[in-house]
Amino acid sequence: MKKGNWIVKAGVIALFGAYASVAMAAKTLVFCSEGSPEGFNPQFFTTGTTADAGSVPMFNRLVEMETGTTNIKPALAESWEISPDGLTYTFKLRKGVKFHSNARFKPSRDMNADDILFSYYRMADDKHPFHNNTPGQTYAYFQDVGMAKIVDKLEKVDDMTVRFKLKRPEAPFLATLTMDFMSVQSAEYAEKMKAANTPDLIDKDVIGTGAFQFVSYQKDAIIRYKAHDGYWDGRPKIDNLIYAITPDASVRYAKLKAGECQVMALPKPADVELMKKDPNIKLLSQQGLNIGYVSFNVEKKPFDNKAVRQALSMAVDKESILKSVYAGSGQAAKNLIPPTMWSYNDKVQDYAYDPVKAKALLAKAGYPNGVDVELWYLPVSRPYNPDGKRMAELIQADWAKIGVRAKLMSYEWTEYKKRSKTGEQHAMMFGWSGDNGDPDNFFEPILGCSAVKGGGNTSRWCNKEYEDLIQKAKQVPAQADRAKLYAKAQEIIHEEAPVLLIAHSLRFTPVRKEVVGFKMDSTAHHYFKKVDLVK
Repeated sequence: MKKGNWIVKAGVIALFGAYASVAMAAKTLVFCSEGSPEGFNPQFFTTGTTADAGSVPMFNRLVEMETGTTNIKPALAESWEISPDGLTYTFKLRKGVKFHSNARFKPSRDMNADDILFSYYRMADDKHPFHNNTPGQTYAYFQDVGMAKIVDKLEKVDDMTVRFKLKRPEAPFLATLTMDFMSVQSAEYAEKMKAANTPDLIDKDVIGTGAFQFVSYQKDAIIRYKAHDGYWDGRPKIDNLIYAITPDASVRYAKLKAGECQVMALPKPADVELMKKDPNIKLLSQQGLNIGYVSFNVEKKPFDNKAVRQALSMAVDKESILKSVYAGSGQAAKNLIPPTMWSYNDKVQDYAYDPVKAKALLAKAGYPNGVDVELWYLPVSRPYNPDGKRMAELIQADWAKIGVRAKLMSYEWTEYKKRSKTGEQHAMMFGWSGDNGDPDNFFEPILGCSAVKGGGNTSRWCNKEYEDLIQKAKQVPAQADRAKLYAKAQEIIHEEAPVLLIAHSLRFTPVRKEVVGFKMDSTAHHYFKKVDLVK
């Protein structure tokens, strides 16, 4: 070998070794998530699984909640003012906020007011050039919370100032702006992709301002992200973030123990005690801001009959479900909101488990010989329901005692959600994790009339008295007065029984001991922007 060639080859080897060292030094955190996202544009979807994969790592909003609390803090807006009459909200935008880039797009400017208007009016204006960008997708949360009834217009005051003008006072408006569907997208990216005749890419290869940017997605297997070097709130401490999609909770736990992932979602309640004893695992816990329930589609028989819904509610042994499904980490629900939330009506008396009375009520309602129904059960673990299939089996057995023959059905998670939006379901297992700490965040998206069209109201129940109460409660400034209205709304839910309320669950998140800085969030999202890994 000639000396000159050896020098060149030695240099190549040294260079390769340097790159290898950098690669080895890069910090990669693997999160064992519970399911596949429906997509990555947070405007389209309402589920926590999808938010965890889209809005949480890759997007920001004007204002956000401090992780682990419901305190609202500045984000893309550095400050704001609210007019005395509560009808005008003016936001001063943060300077120097950088958007992500990818192989097709390199931003030429920082975030400004045009991006705020683009993101909002894409949802609000059905004539907006990007409103129907992805066929078949609706702006579910925008519709569920009735934003069109709240906001009159959004104005650009100048490049770094925007102003919302409301049609009416809206007490939870600022809290609503923290929610995933209000994530800010790049107007410049949309125009560039439109010019390239590939506008659909803005909803697939998404561009945001968040701590991590999208790299790739292998359906039902893995999502890859990398740190956003120009993140306005400081570059993340980890370089690479990987979501290992693992629907089976037992497999997630096995991966966590083996060190194949450092954080896992939604452990089985039965595994909690084992996790507490494992010296390599830190088990975090928090009271859940959630509700697990079965919704009755009131547009289909026999669920159009209130007496039938009441009978089905009193036929279910919740204590058995709490023991078998939640393993002691849940409490029976009698109201839509959890007991920790202000306006909780403790005077409401839950339907007592009484199969004899339930059977008699069912006969009185016109079904003396029972009835055949479908019961859809959750195909994935959720914070409010760790095992949908087991819960369905217990409910099926309870209903059989009063002559109700339930056919158990389920679909892949994305299909499950898609079919429910069109009202195909009969009785359907679902639930909710609160987004912002305001009771309205439960009452309207779950059972409000607007949420029938948006798809969040899987009962498809629209009750005028209830609707009038929750709409009035949003316009009353004093919390005590709002609480009285919500207390009455809870009484109506109990009487009408559009949902079979099951449980509020305690949430657990196990992390390996090398993970530092991870906090459980009040919304059940998983945030990694401030997380580090230590040896």
